[in-house]
Amino acid sequence: MRIGIAFDLKPDAPLPAGAPDDLHEEFDSPATVRAVADVLRSLGHTAVELGNGRPLVEALLRDPPDLVFNFAEGSGVSRSREARVPAVCELLGVPYTGSDPLALAVALDKDMTRRIAESHGVTVPKGVTLVPPDVEYDGDYAEFPAVLEEACLPLPVIAKPTCEGSSKGVRNRCVVRTAADFGPTVVELWRAYRQPVLVEEFVAGDEVTVGIVGNDPAEPLGVMRMVPKAVPVGEFVYSLEVKRDWERHVEYEAPAKLPPDVLRAVEADALAVFAGLGCRDVARADFRVRDGVPYFLEVNPLPGLSPESGDIVFLAYRMGLTYPDLVGRVLAAATARLGLG
Repeated sequence: MRIGIAFDLKPDAPLPAGAPDDLHEEFDSPATVRAVADVLRSLGHTAVELGNGRPLVEALLRDPPDLVFNFAEGSGVSRSREARVPAVCELLGVPYTGSDPLALAVALDKDMTRRIAESHGVTVPKGVTLVPPDVEYDGDYAEFPAVLEEACLPLPVIAKPTCEGSSKGVRNRCVVRTAADFGPTVVELWRAYRQPVLVEEFVAGDEVTVGIVGNDPAEPLGVMRMVPKAVPVGEFVYSLEVKRDWERHVEYEAPAKLPPDVLRAVEADALAVFAGLGCRDVARADFRVRDGVPYFLEVNPLPGLSPESGDIVFLAYRMGLTYPDLVGRVLAAATARLGLG
């Protein structure tokens, strides 16, 4: 089978003036693209690099592959940017791996995903989404503490951009512990990411992630816990600073050393969100666990596949799978769903 790979590479050019330093955090390295291509070739397929944007569209029009293996994130701040590749594939009648445009668009919007999760009986942290004003904010932040009162949100809270992945915008300073810091934190995120900001109660507990692969039924790969090395569990934030220097900050523990009933609850909630959003083939769902209760944070139907830093990859390794095993299982799930030999 001839398989085209859709992806976004981190550019070599300097960041635009004023852009946050994590602007391209979601994008992949050439090494990740090569790693996926090598697995596809080892399985007997022909792998063709398509990229994203105009080159991808032109390649699909000129010589469409039998299947697109998609992990393209899309550029910009549009909440539907991850849906572009599958939307183009559907328009042109080209089969592809992973979730459809609707699931990808909804999953990128943390506020919308919370609503879907809650409608399926999954517990979410208390939260409120704050939309930036049409003009640059120039107030004195005096109105912000009242927002917390109206939303019944006690401090501490955590603020994050609604439509970003790979922990973009989620820094250690995003945990707000005083009313005076709340307004400046939200406005800083508005300015940097040009989108609404989700403010949630900070759930002091274990951070865990669940990998899911397959369809009818989808199956959890297991639960991985991020165990902090230098701070108490209740204060730990799985922030961008941690992910960029994970060897110094965190141990990845899988299977997670949590009570069996908690592990079952986390996996059940992850599968409920996966099904509720209509995800396909692969996803990763993140939770905080407090007093044995999992609180859903987000689901990523385009989990990072870097063999050196992807959370679902780290989980797979610790559950006894190799990188080819993981990529091969994603491909097998897609081809079975599509009826491709």
